[in-house]
Amino acid sequence: MTTYYNNDVATTVSVSMQGSGASEYHAIIRSTAPGEPFDVQLATVTAAYEHLRERLGERVVPVFKRYFLSDAANQQPQLPREEECAVSIVEQSPLDGTKVALWAYLQEGVAVNNLYNGLFSVHHGVYTHFWQGSACTPDVRSEVATRALLCDYALRLEDEGCSIADNCVRTWFFVHDVDVNYAGMVKGRNEMFSTNNLTADTHFIASTGIGGSHPDPRVTVEMDTYAVKGIAAGQMHYLYAREYLNPTYEYGVAFERGACVDYGDRRHVFISGTASINNRGEVVNKGDVRAQARRMWENVGALLAEAESGWNDVCHMIVYLRDIADYAVVNRMFEERFPGVPRVIVLAPVCRPEWLIEMECMAVRPLAGNDYAPF
Repeated sequence: MTTYYNNDVATTVSVSMQGSGASEYHAIIRSTAPGEPFDVQLATVTAAYEHLRERLGERVVPVFKRYFLSDAANQQPQLPREEECAVSIVEQSPLDGTKVALWAYLQEGVAVNNLYNGLFSVHHGVYTHFWQGSACTPDVRSEVATRALLCDYALRLEDEGCSIADNCVRTWFFVHDVDVNYAGMVKGRNEMFSTNNLTADTHFIASTGIGGSHPDPRVTVEMDTYAVKGIAAGQMHYLYAREYLNPTYEYGVAFERGACVDYGDRRHVFISGTASINNRGEVVNKGDVRAQARRMWENVGALLAEAESGWNDVCHMIVYLRDIADYAVVNRMFEERFPGVPRVIVLAPVCRPEWLIEMECMAVRPLAGNDYAPF
């Protein structure tokens, strides 16, 4: 983990599988000048990203980027017009008082292509990875929007010889006015998953469903997705940590707590949005953000352990807070426990009002001794 400070910007970078010929990098880039206008902050973040690209070299290219904005409707038109990889844009204000932060995921030795159907393909070895950012359907209710998004996504994957059930690894749903629209998103997702052979008897998809707004104010739900083509039966596993967490279907939602994908040389671990919940589906430590953060860490730690991974394998963290007043204490807690890990803390209400904090993360750890093709 390395942090660079330069010209009113901080860049924190993690690297996994260095020296393998297929290294992976996660960077969180954020302005450190909260009083400056958006265009100034964006210019420093963009310059830091370009500087990082130069440091890493031409073999390392982006596969996915997400911009966290404080006022997406006004700020999105000023973002770079880019087609180098899938890009997600979401209004989730960085809680350090700035207007923009960037998560960039980069990989070495891959070929990225902008496909005709809205997906970006990332090819390496025998695998093709498909990323999609900020898919949306304006002017419809959250239930209808979610059904439409997943139906369209299923068709896009079908074009590539894939399916949601067999190839989708991770989804993110950003829900405008989450306290009002989350139930509709859940209903639409449940219905579409059921028609795509995703049930309590099969499996669901690792996912985050969280408050967030699209630059178009008419959008109730936007969706990011990640899928892999070329994996065989047995390469993907789902994480439960049932001593700590209950199956999500017990309280009417359809997502997995986490998922991991094994390759010949590494394991990718995707931890879904995780909050302070127990194995009966109850909110734990209501009203106490410190205690909720600690229980959240216990839950995430248990999911990582089930994937035979640990906190040292974590590449980046995204932390969601309901109340801006909790930022200072939560930031201090994360700084003390996870110094140097790429992290952004944003304003984003969780799906239940009693949950004050949620986090997600990705981890990578080396593997040896299986028969799968390397990443």
